Amino acid sequence: MIRPWETLMALLQFRRPSPGPAVSGAPLEAFLRGWSLEVMPRTAAGIEDFRALLPAGTRVYVAHIAGTATDDLVATAARLRREGFEPMPHFPARVIPDRAALADLVARYRGEAGVRQALLLGGSPKVPAGDFHASMQLIETGLFDAFERLHVAGHPEGNRDIDPAGGERAVMEALRWKAAFAARTDAAMAVVTQFAFDAAPVIAWAERLRAEGFGLPIHVGLAGPAKLQTLIRFAVACGVGPSLSVLQRRARDVTRLVKPFEPTGVAEALAAHKAAEPASLIAGAHLFPLGGIRASAEWVRAQGPGRAVAEG
Repeated sequence: MIRPWETLMALLQFRRPSPGPAVSGAPLEAFLRGWSLEVMPRTAAGIEDFRALLPAGTRVYVAHIAGTATDDLVATAARLRREGFEPMPHFPARVIPDRAALADLVARYRGEAGVRQALLLGGSPKVPAGDFHASMQLIETGLFDAFERLHVAGHPEGNRDIDPAGGERAVMEALRWKAAFAARTDAAMAVVTQFAFDAAPVIAWAERLRAEGFGLPIHVGLAGPAKLQTLIRFAVACGVGPSLSVLQRRARDVTRLVKPFEPTGVAEALAAHKAAEPASLIAGAHLFPLGGIRASAEWVRAQGPGRAVAEG
């Protein structure tokens, strides 16, 4: 078992990073326009009023972690709706026991919180709670046919839960299935990725998908400002591995360990690519507030994007 502290020590082979390409404010501002944020009921409860932090209409994903009470999930979505935001709950296949439980959850979200968008994903438990193990099975129930927008998960650096032996065969097959489904449904669909610390593999992955004829927009996951130790802990827990090397490149001295690490560099690189390649599938940014909701919202605000309604 790899311990987060051991990973941290391995990363601390300090060297000065080479400077990246300069990016003016305009591409970065455009890239972040339409950004979204992810919250859990317990972290959302610590925010007195989201209207003080987020632009009206911001898409806010409601993370569904195994063991979270349905009442708390639905109440969080309803609160976001009342405060003027667009709630997009997670529906993790391996957490939901059966079709009846899924139907009840969908009905409550729609009836009590006016939910019309959903993120469908496999979920983190290795052992399914019941009948479902993949997001494709959720789609096939037909329970999401009336939703206006469906997002699915993407893994630019692979996913060991889906491809235990490594590689990306199953991940890519699932994405192609979802793209084919999108072509025959009325729902708007997009991909949202796991957070990464390096733009290069994300860009290469997106361009490869585009070359294959894949047409769904990609919302790239960014880890919000957080201490380096916090990021490593989450990265190890979530199976993020290849792009961890960016933390090594950016670490200059031990004092950086107590300072927030911001996603500015990776966001600038993605923005520069999008500006140079307007046809890129990369459509925008999705923030994982690993260092707190307020820190992520303030970081985005400092970059200057205006209204945060996402369409792609």
